[in-house]
Amino acid sequence: MAKLFDKVIGIMGFADEETEEDILEENEREKSVQEEVRTSRKNAQVVSIHTQKQMRVVVMEPNSFEEAQNIADQLKTRRPVIVNLENAEKVLAKRIVDFISGTTYALNGNMQKVGNGIFLFVPNNVDISGEMRDELKDKGLFWQSSKLGRD
Repeated sequence: MAKLFDKVIGIMGFADEETEEDILEENEREKSVQEEVRTSRKNAQVVSIHTQKQMRVVVMEPNSFEEAQNIADQLKTRRPVIVNLENAEKVLAKRIVDFISGTTYALNGNMQKVGNGIFLFVPNNVDISGEMRDELKDKGLFWQSSKLGRD
């Protein structure tokens, strides 16, 4: 009978904002929702984040332009490649860098000049980071394919 009276008073707008019973009911609802969440978490499947194999970095020192395709193939298989062109002729070195830069761009990868005639080419699953990267970016020696208008 008291509940009916409280409801009538509530409908007319004379009731208190919340009664103790309303607060208890709300707390019970919250507890049941929390229990459901806990139960669903217990039944959830756990997947390891560290499923990727150990990454290999390929170091190549091409002596002819034909070897540039091998470098591109390594990038296509998502392996980072360090290319040493210190002993190559300037014309050959420029052709190889141009070809591999295009490959890297097409694969949404990144390129960084590491030293005189030494370049690091990485596919999009590898991130190049570090203080030297920022210095090279300021000098215009580092680029990302996404900054060339491609995402």
